[in-house]
Amino acid sequence: ALAWYGLRRGADLADRDAVVALLPDFFAAWELSVDPDERWVRVDGVDVTAAIRDTAISEVVSHVATNLRVREAVNERFRELLFGDDAPGIIAEGRDITTVVAPDAPVRILLTADESARIRRRLAEKAGEDAAAVAASVAARDARDGTVVNFTTAADGVVELDTTNLDLEQSIAAVIDLIRTGSPR
Repeated sequence: ALAWYGLRRGADLADRDAVVALLPDFFAAWELSVDPDERWVRVDGVDVTAAIRDTAISEVVSHVATNLRVREAVNERFRELLFGDDAPGIIAEGRDITTVVAPDAPVRILLTADESARIRRRLAEKAGEDAAAVAASVAARDARDGTVVNFTTAADGVVELDTTNLDLEQSIAAVIDLIRTGSPR
């Protein structure tokens, strides 16, 4: 969402200081649903839920995601959302949720899938986009993001769930089983 916001504001996302300078206005404009019956992200009142998954955003998001000052500020905001709500539990996803944002969460799961499965899933989300561009974008983002966080290896106390051969419903069932029992199906 911050990458989308920065592009909309004409910011040079490769300029780390320029991205940090966006944070106060971005945080004032950013809304993220924590209601399990609603899934949305809004910035300045604009629903960007689908837009932030566009290949164009994926290609530049690492400029934001690898900026350590931005990561620190965004992770703090995530903690406020996760622990400031009176809900009995919130499911959060992200590349370093289990290790950096919420390392003390009662259930921590690392969802994995091989690159071909992740590319196939992204293509399904982005029907009509060029398959080669989507594949290249997934691989490039993994390489860039891997420079600041190890998102492929489960930390101590984190259960790894490989979803390569699971469909969405099977993946959801496996996660629910882990939440309930602490072990995969």
